[in-house]
Amino acid sequence: MNTLRCHLQHLLNPLHLYCRLLEAGIAEPLARRMSRAYERTLYRHLLA
Repeated sequence: MNTLRCHLQHLLNPLHLYCRLLEAGIAEPLARRMSRAYERTLYRHLLA
């Protein structure tokens, strides 16, 4: 169970999301805003 949690923490990490958004062609300022909003609204509650 612990390895699953670690894997999810990596995949759902806001920085990981930001990098994937950049790879998808999203502009840096928009990707930054999106990952910041994701961190504040979902990430902290998902893995708290």
